[in-house]
Amino acid sequence: MSNSSISIKPNNHRVYQCPADKKVELLNKIIAENEKLDIVVACSKDVEIIKEMVQNKKVTLIEDRNLIKDKALSCELLISFDMPIKGIVYMARVAKATSKAIFLIDESEQKGLHDIEMLLGRSIKQDIISGFEYPIVEKKEDDRPAPRKMTQAQIKEEAKKRYDKVTAEPQEKSYKPKRDYGDDEKKSYSKDGKKKDFNKSDSAGKWDKKKKEPNKFLGKDENGKAIFSGKSGERNHRHDGTPRAKWDAPKKVGKRINIKERKPKAESEE
Repeated sequence: MSNSSISIKPNNHRVYQCPADKKVELLNKIIAENEKLDIVVACSKDVEIIKEMVQNKKVTLIEDRNLIKDKALSCELLISFDMPIKGIVYMARVAKATSKAIFLIDESEQKGLHDIEMLLGRSIKQDIISGFEYPIVEKKEDDRPAPRKMTQAQIKEEAKKRYDKVTAEPQEKSYKPKRDYGDDEKKSYSKDGKKKDFNKSDSAGKWDKKKKEPNKFLGKDENGKAIFSGKSGERNHRHDGTPRAKWDAPKKVGKRINIKERKPKAESEE
């Protein structure tokens, strides 16, 4: 529902801070002060319980779901007893008022007021009635003594004392010394239960660079292909066994363009 359907003026729209246990008392006070007006009290639940506690029985108390269904309902003063489930429901409440609207809010319901003000497009002024304000929570006193204030000279002197104390005393090493393993401790057991010396690993020297033997031409196979002793014969030699040149001219060349030399004009022709 858009705020254009709300006919009340911003000055006649108020939020009253009130603890939950004092809401009924404040509700009766507001009704007594505005008894000449047509009043409707809207709430989200517990309508029958509130009816029993309201002193003025001429006041209409209605639940939100019935308020939304009743299109013809209107009043001069609309009192919202609690926070509705959604902000749009509060807009439906206020739309029924033609003169004034009052919202009773507990401290725990303050967070929901933000969504309502976003829909309304403005903030709602909050008032506090004496005797119905939120309880003041007293801060716990700190029993710890206040830190002693020191001048800059005293701070430097204290820092120098701490530095001298640290540098004068020998510092103990916090780490453990390196363990000296014996020959027996260096040996471990393999999966078959036999002792294995890791200093003499089976893979020792596996990746060492080995001396390569020269690649030799061994001849040709039945298909006439050259055979070599190494794996690089196809790369370094031709199929007939002759060594491959470092660079071979391409078999397919690009298109040739014949450019005829231009003869200079004779001096007589100029």
